[in-house]
Amino acid sequence: MSGIFRLIFWDFPRASWQYDVVVALILAFIFLTPRDFFKDQPRASSVVLLPASHGNAVYWIEPDLLSSLPPEQQTQKAANLLRSRTKNEVKLVRLEPIFDAEEEIRGYMAYTSNQP
Repeated sequence: MSGIFRLIFWDFPRASWQYDVVVALILAFIFLTPRDFFKDQPRASSVVLLPASHGNAVYWIEPDLLSSLPPEQQTQKAANLLRSRTKNEVKLVRLEPIFDAEEEIRGYMAYTSNQP
């Protein structure tokens, strides 16, 4: 029981073999545990410009920014987000929700055209 107490409270003298074993276990846990174990993935920016052609632009918008709003307000909020992101006037042509296999919204595609 005292060994478990010493392990939990890390009650080993520095540079002892027990201390080195605990440090090695911690480092092994940090570097060998897959990222998926913690569901920790790098997050992209909340509004991302995607490649497009013919002077139009397509943006990916994170679902957290729009999913809490009713559908009639989502378009206006998306347009405001794009204006603040691009720092110029864009016309939002279409806003499409993107669903995954479980029919949960994974994000929104915002199709824009530059206003003359």
